[in-house]
Amino acid sequence: MEAIEARLEFARDIVARAARTALELYQDRDNLDIEVKGLQDWVSNADKSVETLIRVALGEHWPDDSIVGEEHDNVAGCSGYTWVIDPIDGTTNFVNGTPGWCVVLACVKDGQTVCSVICDPVSRETYSALRGQGAWLNGKRLTIHEASGLNAGTLGVGHSTRVPAQQTLALLSALLERQGMFRRGGSGALDLAYVAAGRLIGYVEPHMNAWDCLASMLFIEEAGGRIEPFDMQHMLDSGGRVVTACPGVYDEVLALTTASYGPLPKEKNA
Repeated sequence: MEAIEARLEFARDIVARAARTALELYQDRDNLDIEVKGLQDWVSNADKSVETLIRVALGEHWPDDSIVGEEHDNVAGCSGYTWVIDPIDGTTNFVNGTPGWCVVLACVKDGQTVCSVICDPVSRETYSALRGQGAWLNGKRLTIHEASGLNAGTLGVGHSTRVPAQQTLALLSALLERQGMFRRGGSGALDLAYVAAGRLIGYVEPHMNAWDCLASMLFIEEAGGRIEPFDMQHMLDSGGRVVTACPGVYDEVLALTTASYGPLPKEKNA
């Protein structure tokens, strides 16, 4: 555990530094260079600069660890540890001056996320987790929502252009028919973290990349929530579906998701 704890302390430090850099760039948005990667998918020089900052620090402190990141090529290592980076999750919010973005860093070993940190510098909130030891927000232990029905809180719902819009509309319609409410904040990592913090009762998205979801799903597990099982290597390579919720509504959220998007292919399960 000592090696993992050391990596968590490193992650807290480098994410704090990266978030300060990102906040400075956010406050000077008029000078950003923004590129379109795809439909509803932007990247700025801020994303690239922040990821480079994290990668350089990783190379100095953990040169044998692998790296998977959103904006640069993967790096192969030999230690068995893999770092997963999203320099700015919620880039659309970031470039448009809307709060609701964060810096994300997770560490994976033996098919599990073992520690993770995200920082939302606008709200001055830092989440962190160590597998088996708990999850925290600004040092306070996280506890999942106690909802027992979909009408007892708000469900985070994301959408992916990889699936037909009608499928997400079917999920939203079924949720509203059950007197539920939904939120789409623009940062999947933050919406998932809000599940761990008890602010949302769950979160569903038909496809997420590893850097968007792994860090916060560890928060949820450590806070007492449930997540749909997944294959880690598949998630790292290709991304996958994310379904998570507090225990009192998880089965109902999973049933809604399956009815709307279909069952998860067996090869994508753990």
